[in-house]
Amino acid sequence: MRYARWIALAAVIVLLSGGALYAQMRPPVSSGGVVETGAAHPVVQGNRIVDARSEREFVPRGVNWSSFEYACAQGWGMSSLDNVVAQDPAAAQAKSIAQWGANTVRLPLNQDCWLGTRGAPVSDQYVERTVEGYRTEVHDFITALNREGIVVILDLHSRKRIGQPEFGNLAMPDSESIAFWTSVATAYQDNPSVLFDAFNEPYSRWNASSTRYLFDLTWQCWRDGGCRAPIEDDQSATVARVTYVVQGMDAMVSAIRNTGATQPILLGGLDYSNDLSHWQEFAPDDDQLIAAFHSYDFKECGTKECWNDVIGQLADSVPVLTSELGAEDPLDGYVDDYLAWADEHNLGALFWVWADHPADPMALVADEKGRPTAYGRLARDWMAGHQSR
Repeated sequence: MRYARWIALAAVIVLLSGGALYAQMRPPVSSGGVVETGAAHPVVQGNRIVDARSEREFVPRGVNWSSFEYACAQGWGMSSLDNVVAQDPAAAQAKSIAQWGANTVRLPLNQDCWLGTRGAPVSDQYVERTVEGYRTEVHDFITALNREGIVVILDLHSRKRIGQPEFGNLAMPDSESIAFWTSVATAYQDNPSVLFDAFNEPYSRWNASSTRYLFDLTWQCWRDGGCRAPIEDDQSATVARVTYVVQGMDAMVSAIRNTGATQPILLGGLDYSNDLSHWQEFAPDDDQLIAAFHSYDFKECGTKECWNDVIGQLADSVPVLTSELGAEDPLDGYVDDYLAWADEHNLGALFWVWADHPADPMALVADEKGRPTAYGRLARDWMAGHQSR
């Protein structure tokens, strides 16, 4: 999901950093063996996700927990956990989410904060923030969520802009994304309750008048890479004169698998993961892939017709997870309609977004204690209803 509502727009030419190789060589937070968790062990079997412990179907239902993707770039913390008043902030947040009936949480991460590139994570005059500190806070939250019986999806979500306390999403992975996944997958290859979302929202870029493409992302480049995308993120103006070589989804899957990690990998399609029309045709060769769908009322695949013709048909062959669900006004009926459709097809959904953003109608909570907004009550009732069954 783009953050135009609550971050400043800025134009900057983002230079690719050479620090990723060093960052990749740093020892990640490692589990040191197979982790025993209280959460499910999801694996793909045909077009279903099942819990390997019981062989029963596992349908992910939960939330996106936001802030690891931007706090560390803006320089006020590693995440919003830094502002939670509790003896154990991670445990307190995990408990609040579990009480809503969630069995899955997607954690958007910042590539530069994990790798230590582009000047991230950003320190201030009071706190020195380090790569090790960022990784540790992520790890502690994963552990707390797993202890509450919650599966975690780690999502490569955003980057930092050089010299500015802002962040945004590149159109596709770059060479440093391989270093990111090599490190992250190495750290969590032994945790069967952690899944990987290879890249948040692949997209094309238009010119300012939306009359022609500056970067036209094709399905072949989505899979194989090799095309060139603007180095500016989607919150920055661009004329696309400076570009980088795109790394495709096949390279992301290979980077994860080369570490020995066998967990399922989520792959979002084109148009900010809203277009899955040719996903099956171009998906990399791997039997543990999940098609990730971002469902919003302002995107093209926002009708029941598209859900039936594209999402439903794809779900007959491979698991589909709605890894982001929201709407400009989430109480106007769109979210209810989609949840009813998803329930008919036994598809999971993760609400956007568990965050206290007063100006954002998609904020699920009104404070750090997890007091629900009106939208939050809708999400909580849906999750709790499935849990009670």
